[in-house]
Amino acid sequence: MLHDRVLVRQDTTEGERRSGGGILIPATAAVGRRLAWAEVVAVGQNVRTVEPGDRVLYDPEDRAEVEVRGTAYVLMRERDLHAVAADRFEGSEDSTGLYL
Repeated sequence: MLHDRVLVRQDTTEGERRSGGGILIPATAAVGRRLAWAEVVAVGQNVRTVEPGDRVLYDPEDRAEVEVRGTAYVLMRERDLHAVAADRFEGSEDSTGLYL
């Protein structure tokens, strides 16, 4: 990985899901613009806030997909990440485990 690039593997949350009220939403339902979670696989040498293994929140509309050895990944810049969920943030006082 070069510079400020982050390589992530998308969470596979395809299929039916439930709303907060318990309503079943089919996989074919149209969903508005929504952010997605992914796991960081590799980072460039200039990336400062994430490490491999972290979960990140990003906009699926702004992505560049790449396939490596039969596995699909998303390549993006560090500045395109919206949030980071990592265990290393949980040790600090008043921490939710999310870095926004």
